Amino acid sequence: MRPRLSRLRSLFALVALAAAALLSTAPARAADKVTFGTNWVAQAEHGGFYQALADGTYAKYGLNVTILPGGPQANNRLLLPVGKIDFYMGANMLQAISSVVEDIPTQVVAALFQKDPQVLIAHPDVTAFEQLKTRTLFISKEGLASYYQWLVDAYGFSENQVKPYTFNAAPFLVDKNSAMQGYITSEPYAIEQQGGFKPTLFLLADYGFQTYATTIETRNELVKQNPDLVQRFVDASIIGWYNYLYGDNAKANALIKQDNPEITDAMIAFSIAKMKEYGIVDSGDTATLGIGAMTDARMKGFYDTMVKAKVLEPGIDYAKSYTLQFVNKSVGKELAPK
Repeated sequence: MRPRLSRLRSLFALVALAAAALLSTAPARAADKVTFGTNWVAQAEHGGFYQALADGTYAKYGLNVTILPGGPQANNRLLLPVGKIDFYMGANMLQAISSVVEDIPTQVVAALFQKDPQVLIAHPDVTAFEQLKTRTLFISKEGLASYYQWLVDAYGFSENQVKPYTFNAAPFLVDKNSAMQGYITSEPYAIEQQGGFKPTLFLLADYGFQTYATTIETRNELVKQNPDLVQRFVDASIIGWYNYLYGDNAKANALIKQDNPEITDAMIAFSIAKMKEYGIVDSGDTATLGIGAMTDARMKGFYDTMVKAKVLEPGIDYAKSYTLQFVNKSVGKELAPK
């Protein structure tokens, strides 16, 4: 019996060695190719996605990600429902709810910005939000049809005080009795450089405009047919944002500058500082649920507010615009400062 047992042990050992050799020489599983379309040119506001690409987080999650920048001559949003890209960076939840109205089969799977960076920028003599109602306001057509209607309803602003905003700060700089729209992370920097003063900033999110922003959208079919792929992209992107805000983001910034040669280190530094100062990415529900968090209660509150302001129609099944399936799991929270 003993010689037979010895021979069996030797045989099992040989089989184990052969299996190990096969495993070591077997090709690794190919990473899933994913294209992520952004809504504007590369900038620090996209930093977490570039971070996940630059530091290998996407690769660690089995993803071969291509970031397709947007811009004035691109409309990446149109590429999502037709399957040309896999994920898209949405601006805010109004767009997502509009997709429900238009029967476009897409939904938001994560919200990387807890606060919309939309801001009203005033001259230094304006010290209170209510004072903006006495100023000429440079507002774009899109802004007038969306958040400005909320300002009219909630704060008594008037459309009579609005002049067209042409994405140029010059009219604001010339007119000392005016204010203009912008993003907290970009336009204030340009004004400081061009005007030589620090403007007064009013972040609309801090006054009740509670939409999520910089969302990740995908097609409904991808959520149903390949939820694992969606989860990996969401998780890796969330980790990318933690590392971009709180870790070494040099490689990510290099990629951003590669995709957008016009951006400078000073502009990037300004944007990151404002995202941290105002809690654009990491605030509110992220303390318990992690970056990317969304809740049904907040979505209902935002929808009800927009209906009241007559921006959205009542009766829309707004819950179809998003899913909580892939968020609120505290992914990456250990990377935040203690």
